Amino acid sequence: MVPVLFEDGSLLAVDKPAGALTVRGRMGEAEPSLLDELESARKEKLLLVHRLDRGTSGVLLFARTTPAQRVLGAAFEEGRVEKRYLALVRGEPPLAELTVDVALVPARRGKARPAAQGEEGKPAVTTFRVLERFKGFALLEALPRTGRTHQIRVHLKYAGYSLIVDSAYAGVERITRGELGLPGPDAPVLERTPLHASRVVLAHPVSGQPLTIESALPADLERALAALRQLR
Repeated sequence: MVPVLFEDGSLLAVDKPAGALTVRGRMGEAEPSLLDELESARKEKLLLVHRLDRGTSGVLLFARTTPAQRVLGAAFEEGRVEKRYLALVRGEPPLAELTVDVALVPARRGKARPAAQGEEGKPAVTTFRVLERFKGFALLEALPRTGRTHQIRVHLKYAGYSLIVDSAYAGVERITRGELGLPGPDAPVLERTPLHASRVVLAHPVSGQPLTIESALPADLERALAALRQLR
């Protein structure tokens, strides 16, 4: 069962595992989504508030009532939810903090891309802060100020610091010990996008009181970090 991070009469927050589909899309995927599994296990109807990409782990919210969904949806849409992600990237940003303010437009196969000059896109802003540096890699904190599709991934690529694994935007499906230059068997270090929704801060949809929900870094990303720290 997916770990529950917070629950009350109006809101359910779970710790989404990497690889899980948040909700079935327009393509009508055959596999059950996390929403399907939660509704079946809990014997209740849950309402979508926001999404996380399949490869992304961490805090995921569902509403338990229609009024709560309406309030939470508006908060996300209006940028009144503080979201913090952790990301493992290629390259070492020279500055401690970088803000990318680049509008995005839809691209083929459900992806997004930066708007070209003169092209009207949806405003998108992400601030990145360096938490740790390795030899040719870094751990970043990502603070998206807007909530566009694949925003963090596209902004990272635009800035020149793609996720170390990202098949859609970097053409990389996994990274191995050999590729990092580490000794021992050339085993995979990571085989999913290293993006983790570590914290969400918002006003409770009923009481209005501040609510902070956090998710610890999952084991696979901890192992990847341990491998990267050997590069120092």
